[in-house]
Amino acid sequence: MQSNNHIVEAMSKPETYPELTDKIELIQTHISFVFLIDNYVYKIKKPVNFGFLDFSTLEKRKMYCEKELALNRRLCPEIYLSVVPITRQADGLRLGGDGEPLEYALKMKRLPQECIMTYLLWNGKIGKETIDDLAKIVAKFHNEAQTNEEISEIGGIKTVKFNWDENFAQTQKYIGQTVTQDAFDFIQSKINSFIADNAALFQSRLEGNRIRDCHGDLHSGNIFVTDKIYIFDAIEFNDRFRYSDVAADVAFLAMDLDYQNRSDLADYFIEQYIGYSKDTELTKLLPFYKCYRAYVRGKVVSFRLDDPNINPEGKATATKEASAYMQLAAQYAKNL
Repeated sequence: MQSNNHIVEAMSKPETYPELTDKIELIQTHISFVFLIDNYVYKIKKPVNFGFLDFSTLEKRKMYCEKELALNRRLCPEIYLSVVPITRQADGLRLGGDGEPLEYALKMKRLPQECIMTYLLWNGKIGKETIDDLAKIVAKFHNEAQTNEEISEIGGIKTVKFNWDENFAQTQKYIGQTVTQDAFDFIQSKINSFIADNAALFQSRLEGNRIRDCHGDLHSGNIFVTDKIYIFDAIEFNDRFRYSDVAADVAFLAMDLDYQNRSDLADYFIEQYIGYSKDTELTKLLPFYKCYRAYVRGKVVSFRLDDPNINPEGKATATKEASAYMQLAAQYAKNL
């Protein structure tokens, strides 16, 4: 992985920003550095290449920043503001300004971290009214989301199988760390059988225009609940993770609520979504896609074990979290 330590160092200094700020916080994911200042958030993509995601060149990072901006304006145009170059000035690096861009940052409006749905769930502040509002927003979003021959083709059964095969290939190295050999073998067997036995169901979904340009990362960590609900951070880096059955989006939030020990809210979300969307058939696919979402979360968290920017304590936390997701995936697989 290329080093962008000089960028991170510069973004840790108030003078780099066009806005006055008293405090700078850094949050890391496996693919991004996210800098929070008083009123704004600046997100920089790490120069990584995981195969399914390639941010290895400046040109690609710029393109994906612009794509992320456009995709997320579908659900929260008020938050996603612009793509800003980081340039070298006489007295150091700056956001904006003339000169050759060294990096690009996605600029967003900052909302209070305590309003992220995950924290609100932990504090018992999410009830049925919020879940109903969410179901209404997601059903409307899916109904209006783009679908065409290309999206249906990419989101069809071949890609579903490809995504699962990729998951298994990429998690092989974590057997014994975040997933047991028995769980790995069990999930793989159940998934392959389900796909082989349900070709007609997957085809029915395609013909019913249920394959759409979805969100792709619909969980409580990507939802703000303030005066209104903002669903942010849609996947921009790979169309095949976003071009999917709407059931995959619904299953992600339902899985996340199960993970947070709020299966009551998960069931209510599914019930209300079906009421708004009239998509009764999706229940046949929910255990499959819940398993998929739990496994992907387990995989992505496992990737932190290989990130040189994350300290041993962070890696220990990641191991525990990834293991919990893998165990949940195995539970869902029992229902297939």
